[in-house]
Amino acid sequence: MKITFCCTDTKTEPWLQGLAAALPQAHVSAWQPGAPQADYAVVWAPPQRFIDEQPGLKALFNIGAGVDALLGLRLPPALPVVRLDDAGMAVQMAEYVCHALIRHFREFDGYEADMRAGRWGYRRPRLRQDFPVGVMGLGVLGERVARAVAQFEFPVMGWSRGPKRIEGVRCFSGAEGFGGFLAASRVLVNLLPLTPGTRNIMDRGTLSRLMPGAYVINVARGAHLVDEDLLALIDEGHVAGATLDVFRTEPLPAGHPFWNNPRITLTPHTSARTLRDESIAQIAGKIAAMQRGEPVAGIVDAARGY
Repeated sequence: MKITFCCTDTKTEPWLQGLAAALPQAHVSAWQPGAPQADYAVVWAPPQRFIDEQPGLKALFNIGAGVDALLGLRLPPALPVVRLDDAGMAVQMAEYVCHALIRHFREFDGYEADMRAGRWGYRRPRLRQDFPVGVMGLGVLGERVARAVAQFEFPVMGWSRGPKRIEGVRCFSGAEGFGGFLAASRVLVNLLPLTPGTRNIMDRGTLSRLMPGAYVINVARGAHLVDEDLLALIDEGHVAGATLDVFRTEPLPAGHPFWNNPRITLTPHTSARTLRDESIAQIAGKIAAMQRGEPVAGIVDAARGY
């Protein structure tokens, strides 16, 4: 069995060593143009040439939860694309979202500014019931985030393509449930996959339907958000601010208005990083299962985009 590794912006050697240790019966190597055919590939943002030169692959394993960049390539129709189910990312995402939510709700940003200015003062406590949180996307990551937020006793809503049932979360689904979900949310958390149907979903039309004084947390993809619409609604006062971890162009270009907007908190696409050891263990387990002819979780539906 041959496994090839093709990942941009990733240190190759630790992955090769980890995969070889987890699958001692396999020959594991880094892909180079013209390399021999492999049975399985472990990838992140591979070039089209890699896909074209490896027509005999049995499966393509993506070292992340988002597969939008991979599905933008010309892939053989029958090639299974397998994403990570969690591999340590869900708890990171829950940490990040809860931190951003509580920082805004408790006005810790305001306290920090006061202390830096030498001011000692208090703000009136806010009520959790006045800050219902809506989570868009209830997959593995979204469900973990929704459950984590609920532990802090905020009202929690969730919206997904199809119906879901999550204890402690009021679930909406489909186009018919989207308007009610937005109207009931003051904090909007985006965890949707990026597909043609979700691109630009956070535009003026969507964000203006949130409760007044809304707050936006985007940890999915930058292309979900229409930057100009968010900035306009912040200027108009309908949106109080945002925490953004993902952007249309990364790194965020110098001079982008997000950099200097005091109501927007930025982080460099770090809300949930791929954990190598956990990812290797999951990928190795799935390859071994495929070799035995067993089904595996996380196979992407190309028509849906996730």
